[in-house]
Amino acid sequence: MGFFDGYDIAVSGMSAQRTRVNVTSANIANAKTTHTEEGGPYKRQSVAFHDVLLHEKNKTNGTNDLRAPFAEENDKNQLALRGVGVKSIIEDDSAPVMRYEPSHPDANDEGYVAYPNINPVIEMINLLEARRSYEANVTAFTTHKNIDVRTLDILKA
Repeated sequence: MGFFDGYDIAVSGMSAQRTRVNVTSANIANAKTTHTEEGGPYKRQSVAFHDVLLHEKNKTNGTNDLRAPFAEENDKNQLALRGVGVKSIIEDDSAPVMRYEPSHPDANDEGYVAYPNINPVIEMINLLEARRSYEANVTAFTTHKNIDVRTLDILKA
Protein backbone atom coordinates (compact mmCIF):
# COMPACT_ATOMS: atom_id res chain seq x y z
CA MET A 1 0.00 0.00 0.00
CA GLY A 2 1.38 3.36 -1.03
CA PHE A 3 1.54 6.52 1.04
CA PHE A 4 -1.40 8.19 -0.73
CA ASP A 5 -3.62 5.12 -1.31
CA GLY A 6 -5.77 5.79 1.75
CA TYR A 7 -6.36 9.34 0.58
CA ASP A 8 -7.23 8.19 -2.95
CA ILE A 9 -9.78 5.67 -1.69
CA ALA A 10 -11.45 8.18 0.64
CA VAL A 11 -11.57 10.88 -2.06
CA SER A 12 -13.07 8.47 -4.60
CA GLY A 13 -15.74 7.55 -2.05
CA MET A 14 -16.53 11.21 -1.42
CA SER A 15 -16.80 11.87 -5.16
CA ALA A 16 -19.11 8.89 -5.70
CA GLN A 17 -21.37 9.92 -2.81
CA ARG A 18 -21.46 13.51 -4.09
CA THR A 19 -22.81 12.16 -7.38
CA ARG A 20 -25.38 10.13 -5.46
CA VAL A 21 -26.47 13.23 -3.51
CA ASN A 22 -26.85 15.21 -6.75
CA VAL A 23 -28.94 12.50 -8.44
CA THR A 24 -31.13 12.02 -5.36
CA SER A 25 -31.61 15.79 -5.07
CA ALA A 26 -32.70 15.89 -8.72
CA ASN A 27 -35.24 13.14 -7.99
CA ILE A 28 -36.69 15.13 -5.08
CA ALA A 29 -36.77 18.36 -7.10
CA ASN A 30 -38.57 16.66 -10.01
CA ALA A 31 -41.04 14.57 -7.99
CA LYS A 32 -43.95 16.56 -9.47
CA THR A 33 -42.56 17.10 -13.00
CA THR A 34 -45.18 15.85 -15.43
CA HIS A 35 -43.59 16.98 -18.69
CA THR A 36 -39.94 16.71 -19.81
CA GLU A 37 -38.16 17.46 -23.08
CA GLU A 38 -38.36 13.77 -24.00
CA GLY A 39 -42.09 13.81 -23.30
CA GLY A 40 -43.86 12.23 -20.38
CA PRO A 41 -43.08 12.56 -16.69
CA TYR A 42 -39.61 12.74 -15.16
CA LYS A 43 -38.02 9.32 -14.61
CA ARG A 44 -36.41 8.55 -11.27
CA GLN A 45 -32.66 8.00 -11.45
CA SER A 46 -30.24 6.01 -9.31
CA VAL A 47 -26.47 5.61 -9.25
CA ALA A 48 -24.62 2.33 -9.82
CA PHE A 49 -21.12 2.11 -8.33
CA HIS A 50 -18.18 -0.10 -9.25
CA ASP A 51 -14.82 -0.76 -7.70
CA VAL A 52 -11.82 0.79 -9.38
CA LEU A 53 -8.91 -1.61 -9.44
CA LEU A 54 -5.19 -1.19 -10.04
CA HIS A 55 -2.65 -3.77 -11.21
CA GLU A 56 -0.16 -4.45 -8.43
CA LYS A 57 2.71 -4.78 -10.92
CA ASN A 58 1.95 -1.34 -12.37
CA LYS A 59 1.66 0.18 -8.91
CA THR A 60 5.40 -0.07 -8.30
CA ASN A 61 6.50 1.53 -11.56
CA GLY A 62 4.11 4.48 -11.20
CA THR A 63 2.02 3.95 -14.33
CA ASN A 64 -1.27 3.80 -12.35
CA ASP A 65 -3.12 1.69 -14.94
CA LEU A 66 -6.72 1.97 -13.71
CA ARG A 67 -8.70 -1.11 -14.59
CA ALA A 68 -12.40 -1.61 -15.06
CA PRO A 69 -14.08 -4.07 -12.70
CA PHE A 70 -14.47 -6.53 -15.58
CA ALA A 71 -10.99 -8.06 -15.27
CA GLU A 72 -10.52 -11.75 -15.96
CA GLU A 73 -10.82 -14.10 -13.00
CA ASN A 74 -7.11 -15.04 -13.10
CA ASP A 75 -6.20 -11.34 -12.80
CA LYS A 76 -8.29 -10.86 -9.64
CA ASN A 77 -5.41 -11.83 -7.35
CA GLN A 78 -3.12 -9.28 -9.05
CA LEU A 79 -5.51 -6.35 -8.60
CA ALA A 80 -5.65 -3.99 -5.63
CA LEU A 81 -8.58 -1.82 -4.64
CA ARG A 82 -8.04 1.76 -5.76
CA GLY A 83 -11.41 3.21 -4.82
CA VAL A 84 -14.97 3.42 -6.00
CA GLY A 85 -16.38 5.03 -9.11
CA VAL A 86 -19.72 5.80 -10.68
CA LYS A 87 -20.46 3.06 -13.21
CA SER A 88 -23.66 4.61 -14.55
CA ILE A 89 -26.76 6.58 -13.74
CA ILE A 90 -29.79 4.37 -14.27
CA GLU A 91 -33.27 5.60 -15.16
CA ASP A 92 -36.16 3.80 -13.49
CA ASP A 93 -38.55 2.20 -15.99
CA SER A 94 -41.46 1.79 -13.57
CA ALA A 95 -44.88 2.97 -14.64
CA PRO A 96 -45.84 6.53 -13.71
CA VAL A 97 -48.47 7.25 -11.07
CA MET A 98 -51.75 8.27 -12.72
CA ARG A 99 -53.87 10.90 -10.95
CA TYR A 100 -57.22 12.20 -12.03
CA GLU A 101 -56.81 15.94 -12.66
CA PRO A 102 -58.86 16.89 -15.73
CA SER A 103 -57.95 20.60 -15.48
CA HIS A 104 -54.17 19.92 -15.60
CA PRO A 105 -52.52 20.94 -18.91
CA ASP A 106 -50.79 17.52 -19.19
CA ALA A 107 -53.97 15.51 -18.62
CA ASN A 108 -54.76 12.81 -21.18
CA ASP A 109 -58.15 12.38 -22.91
CA GLU A 110 -59.59 10.65 -19.83
CA GLY A 111 -58.38 13.42 -17.45
CA TYR A 112 -55.45 11.52 -15.90
CA VAL A 113 -52.00 13.05 -15.42
CA ALA A 114 -48.84 10.89 -15.33
CA TYR A 115 -46.62 11.78 -12.35
CA PRO A 116 -43.14 10.35 -11.69
CA ASN A 117 -43.06 7.24 -9.53
CA ILE A 118 -40.95 8.97 -6.85
CA ASN A 119 -41.52 8.53 -3.14
CA PRO A 120 -40.04 11.61 -1.38
CA VAL A 121 -39.62 9.69 1.89
CA ILE A 122 -37.46 7.03 0.23
CA GLU A 123 -35.48 9.73 -1.57
CA MET A 124 -34.82 11.54 1.72
CA ILE A 125 -33.61 8.29 3.27
CA ASN A 126 -31.29 7.77 0.27
CA LEU A 127 -30.06 11.33 0.71
CA LEU A 128 -29.32 10.79 4.40
CA GLU A 129 -27.52 7.51 3.64
CA ALA A 130 -25.37 9.20 0.99
CA ARG A 131 -24.57 12.02 3.40
CA ARG A 132 -23.52 9.56 6.13
CA SER A 133 -21.34 7.67 3.65
CA TYR A 134 -19.74 10.94 2.57
CA GLU A 135 -19.06 11.83 6.22
CA ALA A 136 -17.52 8.39 6.81
CA ASN A 137 -15.11 8.99 3.92
CA VAL A 138 -14.23 12.43 5.32
CA THR A 139 -13.50 10.78 8.68
CA ALA A 140 -11.30 8.15 7.00
CA PHE A 141 -9.41 10.89 5.14
CA THR A 142 -8.92 12.91 8.35
CA THR A 143 -7.79 9.85 10.31
CA HIS A 144 -5.28 8.95 7.60
CA LYS A 145 -3.97 12.51 7.66
CA ASN A 146 -3.62 12.47 11.46
CA ILE A 147 -1.71 9.18 11.32
CA ASP A 148 0.65 10.63 8.72
CA VAL A 149 1.20 13.80 10.79
CA ARG A 150 1.99 11.76 13.90
CA THR A 151 4.35 9.54 11.92
CA LEU A 152 6.20 12.59 10.65
CA ASP A 153 6.36 13.98 14.20
CA ILE A 154 7.88 10.71 15.43
CA LEU A 155 10.41 10.71 12.59
CA LYS A 156 11.40 14.33 13.36
CA ALA A 157 12.09 13.55 17.00
